[in-house]
Amino acid sequence: MIPAAMRVLYLCLGWLMVATGIVGAFLPVLPTTPFLLVALWCFSKSSPKLEAWLLSHPKFGPSLRNWREKGAIPRRAKIAAVSLMTMSYGIFWLGTAPTPLRASIVAAVMLGAAIFVTTRPEP
Repeated sequence: MIPAAMRVLYLCLGWLMVATGIVGAFLPVLPTTPFLLVALWCFSKSSPKLEAWLLSHPKFGPSLRNWREKGAIPRRAKIAAVSLMTMSYGIFWLGTAPTPLRASIVAAVMLGAAIFVTTRPEP
């Protein structure tokens, strides 16, 4: 059993993540699915009804279920993620003229994220 105060905290955090995910659906620089995955986790700790609502959502439910059941990311999402990471790195490189150390650290983090995304199974 999760204490009532923690359930409320998870519930509030879940709704904050849903709101952020909705904003991300309209802003190209803010991803939607990661926020909804965190919301799903929060709702699994606080509200089975809201967890079921997210999983059955017509737009976002299939991606959330694929991740939960198989750790799967659709090919289209992989291509979009890696493309946006590449563009972001280009903007970072051109916009900030980073030192070699900073450029290497950012490249390593983005490369690690890209490897993670591309090695996930496809639904």
